[in-house]
Amino acid sequence: MEIVMVGVCLLAMGVCFCLGILKWNEIWYSSKKRLPPGTMGWPVFGETTEFLKQGPDFMKHKRARYGSFFKSHILGSPTIISMDPELNRYILLNEGKGLVPGYPQSMLDILGKSNIAAVHKSDHKRIRGSFLSLVNPYMLKDQLLSKIDKYMRIHLHNLDDKTVDIQKITTNMALLVAFKLLMEIESSSIYEAFKAEFDKLMVGTLSLPINVPGTNYHCGLLARKSLLGILRDIIEGRRNSLMKHNDMLDYLLKEEDQRYKLSDDEIIDQVIMILYSGFETVSTTSMMAIKYLHDHPSALQKIRDEHFAIRGRKKPEEPLDWNDYKSMVFTRAVIFETSRLATVVNGVLRKTTQEMTLNGNVIPRGWRIYVYTREINYDPFLYPEPQVFNPWRWLDKSLESHNYCFLFGGGTRLCPGKELGIVTIATFLHYFVTRYRWEEVGEEKLLKFPRVEAPNGLHVRVSMY
Repeated sequence: MEIVMVGVCLLAMGVCFCLGILKWNEIWYSSKKRLPPGTMGWPVFGETTEFLKQGPDFMKHKRARYGSFFKSHILGSPTIISMDPELNRYILLNEGKGLVPGYPQSMLDILGKSNIAAVHKSDHKRIRGSFLSLVNPYMLKDQLLSKIDKYMRIHLHNLDDKTVDIQKITTNMALLVAFKLLMEIESSSIYEAFKAEFDKLMVGTLSLPINVPGTNYHCGLLARKSLLGILRDIIEGRRNSLMKHNDMLDYLLKEEDQRYKLSDDEIIDQVIMILYSGFETVSTTSMMAIKYLHDHPSALQKIRDEHFAIRGRKKPEEPLDWNDYKSMVFTRAVIFETSRLATVVNGVLRKTTQEMTLNGNVIPRGWRIYVYTREINYDPFLYPEPQVFNPWRWLDKSLESHNYCFLFGGGTRLCPGKELGIVTIATFLHYFVTRYRWEEVGEEKLLKFPRVEAPNGLHVRVSMY
């Protein structure tokens, strides 16, 4: 009996201690002047666990209680979360006025502090210029499209009469295509080793920065170290070789325009970032497009008609050209609608470089601001019947450029690889819908946060069309 009583007392003391810590944490943050309303959770950990587990529901509950502008503590940092469309637009268009990129420490450490999403001011202008030189319309039209077409044909051959995991198909496609565009010759020999480490790196970017063996963050850092070794060996090998390489890495290494010249470390960070950002958006959007098209036969028939019209103008094995791509009007609409409805990108992070006032509240220096754009995608005033997959809405070209379309970022941070990603997805859809028909096998679970994914895969039975 005494042992039970001791146990109960210890439990009660533990509960009181935890409640005391929570209360102390709230009081400490409340002492700061004119912060927005909200809660901060535990010291150090904050509300990260609830944020990652509950996702959109976490945001909705907070907004219902505190409004569209509130404070929290997520991913290792005190954070202001903005769900206000007008304020989000202001923040995205006014980088430099006390705001810089504010990605989580885990992402900075694993993707590199020189990656294009992390730098600002003159470094951002220089690195963005370097990247745009790789993916400008001339490069897309005359070099990249033909390569993407070739890789896609190879990747999507021989699927007839098979049950495949479309998630695996699209993730492999996105990484392989990006890898070959960057390092075409080396890709065949090191791709598998690179991919194994890259998968660990991906998981580590959205984790608490606790460097303890076994944590996702620790595994992500080790993966980065391995990838750095692989990439440095490739760069050294190229510098000691007379062989000509007609790929992105070659352009980066031989850039003669001093405005866009990068160091080797900067080049490595850009390579990792190009693979990371392209992989995430291209693979997920491609998978969800296949899912939505399967569920909406009229949209599937419309996109098929568009692509068979293109094939009707070409010889059987003739690759796609730029005119073909520009004629894919409905395909582009499908890609935009998929990005909107699936919400592949939930928002962007900024960091304050000085104390500033937003929405009548004082934001301390060094705090992050999460520009949460997910809910804008379901605004019925912008998108009537927002939960309905309706690619036809995007045939109105003005929708791509309206003030609150943040599918590809905004302001000076508009994704420089936007058109490359659309070209890749459009080419994938071209060969998939003209070669195959498919039926889903079972009812696979889909998660929408923090990443859009099918935990057990998205399996389809494929047959020739």
